Amino acid sequence: MINIKQYKSIVFDCDGVVLDSNIVKTEAYFRTAKNLGATDAQAKALMDYHVKLGGISRYHKFDWYVREVLQQLVTDAAIQPLLDNFSSELEEGLMQCKLAKGIFDLRDATPDTNWMILSGGDQQEIRTLFTKRKISHMFNGGLFGSPDNKDEVLAREIASGNLQLPALFLGDSKYDFEAATRAGLDFVFISEWTEVPNWQAYCAESKITTLHNISQLLGQSTIK
Repeated sequence: MINIKQYKSIVFDCDGVVLDSNIVKTEAYFRTAKNLGATDAQAKALMDYHVKLGGISRYHKFDWYVREVLQQLVTDAAIQPLLDNFSSELEEGLMQCKLAKGIFDLRDATPDTNWMILSGGDQQEIRTLFTKRKISHMFNGGLFGSPDNKDEVLAREIASGNLQLPALFLGDSKYDFEAATRAGLDFVFISEWTEVPNWQAYCAESKITTLHNISQLLGQSTIK
């Protein structure tokens, strides 16, 4: 049983937890590759790799794509057009995608809790997006993303005292669970928008608490 009132900090993954944006990003990977001359097979390879590595930085994914799929040297000149095109593809979709049900009520229910976004997405992009969508103020602990990975950010924010334990991580990927566990945070898997295949079996095998969405935390002092 998890008592939601015990936590000093709550860490949220962004895509698939706070925003219904997983499909937006998945499609953007495919279109980015195609825009820059990829075959359908090459674009699908990048898209599939993104889904497989949910929660991992785009920098790593494009590095892999250039090296393994295009079989080219990984240089700034090779990576930057991918990053730029990907950001352009994402911008409109991220402004339009749905915000998690109940998030404002959950913020009201945890007024003394430090909230933080920890995403595999680009940090500046997330900060700009959340400002435009007028939700950045809810995350008083900060909005963090790549190029730093989640392990690095968690370690840094715990060391600085910004992320205080006990803390809860709400995520929708295997990497979210692994990073939370390594940092000593409790973890709940949010399933509604996840792209993890066979997530039920994974969570059962790893004994992970699951909820359909974050609104299920509302009005509950404990969850199973």
